[in-house]
Amino acid sequence: MEELTIGFNDLKDLYRSYMPFLKSGGLFVRTPRQYKMGQSLALSVTLPDSLEPIVVTGKVAWITPHGSQSSNPAGIGISFIDDKAQLGAQIEKLLGGMLNSADPTHTI
Repeated sequence: MEELTIGFNDLKDLYRSYMPFLKSGGLFVRTPRQYKMGQSLALSVTLPDSLEPIVVTGKVAWITPHGSQSSNPAGIGISFIDDKAQLGAQIEKLLGGMLNSADPTHTI
């Protein structure tokens, strides 16, 4: 299984990438590579102010292709499938009230 690595420097960047509308949460990852919907991937995530990455498995649930009509970057959204470390819950705790913000994200 392919593993993607993503690190977040600040909460604003994490907010733009988090996908709370997915059942178990998910993250958008900027990438020029092409993936298929439903493709399984492992994701190594380093949250802001964290030293150790958290590994979660997931599936591609969102694709923003190059040249899309939106101003969003090309990449994929990965829905968390095997989230033993409760990454989704950790992200929601970090983001708190930001989750209700009207600020744009990389997806919706």
